[in-house]
Amino acid sequence: MELFFSLMVFILGLIVGSFLNCVIYRLENNRSFLAGRSFCPKCQHVLAWYDLIPVFSFLALKGKCRYCRKKISIQYPLVELATGILFVLVYDVLMSDIPQMSDILTFVVIPFLVVIFVYDLKHYLIPDKIIYPAIGVTLIYDLCLGFTKSTLILGDFVNPLISAFGAAGFFLLIVLVSRGRWMGVGDIKLAFLMGLLLGWPNILVALFFAFFSGAIIGIGLVSVKKKSLKSEVPFGPFLVAGTLVAMFYGQNLINWYLGLYV
Repeated sequence: MELFFSLMVFILGLIVGSFLNCVIYRLENNRSFLAGRSFCPKCQHVLAWYDLIPVFSFLALKGKCRYCRKKISIQYPLVELATGILFVLVYDVLMSDIPQMSDILTFVVIPFLVVIFVYDLKHYLIPDKIIYPAIGVTLIYDLCLGFTKSTLILGDFVNPLISAFGAAGFFLLIVLVSRGRWMGVGDIKLAFLMGLLLGWPNILVALFFAFFSGAIIGIGLVSVKKKSLKSEVPFGPFLVAGTLVAMFYGQNLINWYLGLYV
């Protein structure tokens, strides 16, 4: 039964990932993603339902449009697979014990994070149409959680709020010191979302992973001459990756680190 439910969650993630591809494309072209049928970006031909089966349609068509035979971006199956895998991780890792309301929030927020990851990677920009709703949803959740418990003042709402302002303030300082050369305003907004999602101390895990992985990838790109020391590299994907690592394994990593000193 566990395997069956994991498979169902994976399929749900694939379907959501297919929708996220639509969102990303329409954001790029300033189109509404709530109206209109899907179409080929190259020939504009409206796609049939059998052209939109996540991953399977891409494989069946050998990565080419059925109508114009031009290549379909590898982004489409990758986003679908990534979303499916992330949904399964939520189900298997976070919901392995008693399901919590925070698990539902994670299912809701993950699509926002996927869009931010891909969009920033492609365009060096974190769209306000995505980051603001994600912040709003998370803020409302934290507020409701705080008011449903008697320990509000002890941290149910205050902890993530302070973490959000602390992370955003840290990035704001970087932006001001570098005059926008090292970080962008979008990273400040994303850091605020991370603080709301993770709270203390998981926000530290996310930021450490983001900066460490960013440094490793950056050095690697420079060493193979794909980038120079003055090249711009989007930091949003690293922040999203750090957020996901902290979501799923943050407490385990903290316990492991503290265990080194015991």
